[in-house]
Amino acid sequence: MPDLQVPPRRWIASIALLFLVQLVVRLPAAPAQEAAQADGSSTEEIPPAKPGYMGRKIATTMHYLGAPWLMRESRQREEDCETLLKALNVKPGQTVCDIGCGNGFYTLQLAKLVGEQGRVLAVDIQPEMLHMLEERAKEAGLTNIELIHGTQIDPKLEPNSVDLILLVDVYHEFSHPAEMLSAMREALKPEGRIALAEFRLEDASVPIKRLHKMSKKQIMKEFPANGLELAESFDELPWQHLMFFKRGEASP
Repeated sequence: MPDLQVPPRRWIASIALLFLVQLVVRLPAAPAQEAAQADGSSTEEIPPAKPGYMGRKIATTMHYLGAPWLMRESRQREEDCETLLKALNVKPGQTVCDIGCGNGFYTLQLAKLVGEQGRVLAVDIQPEMLHMLEERAKEAGLTNIELIHGTQIDPKLEPNSVDLILLVDVYHEFSHPAEMLSAMREALKPEGRIALAEFRLEDASVPIKRLHKMSKKQIMKEFPANGLELAESFDELPWQHLMFFKRGEASP
């Protein structure tokens, strides 16, 4: 169980930020419902989203106005982001994808880890988030980040191209999880992995709304059913599960 004892002023600030993001997530996200194809000649229709998946209610995508919460001062203390990054075991020269990258809290750190010979593919469905990330990357002098405006059913990744796909507290918001899992599976290199971080539903002390948490049991219902096999679990984070998946047998 994590130690949640923090100085009162900082705790109040954290509660205020949590309250802000819980208000913001009720707003609809701002992606277009259609996406232009590479040649610009046609559009991709997004099928209607289902309210739930495999017994789980799907959460609303966090609106880009909640982006400051992703950069909150208390995040390292609450989530131990440094330990999460180390657990990813990212190597120089790799191609890493940050899906649901937001304004780039992890993207910029991944770009430093893969180095100049590596690439980070930053995917988000909200162009406003990508714009914020672009500005932050420029300020940091990072040139190995590729911005990708994905859709609710397609992260726009090339097949067999990615060493690691990172999903931090975002999968539970996917409006079309089966389509996204299929697309991510196809994008992995033969030895590639998906790293899934989600707030622990099993832990009542984690101060996040139930709708924005996931249990290991639920994760293991959804990922293997879509052709992904559990490779490793990392259980040393204070608030989150961190689970690694690789290609398994394709679903029927």
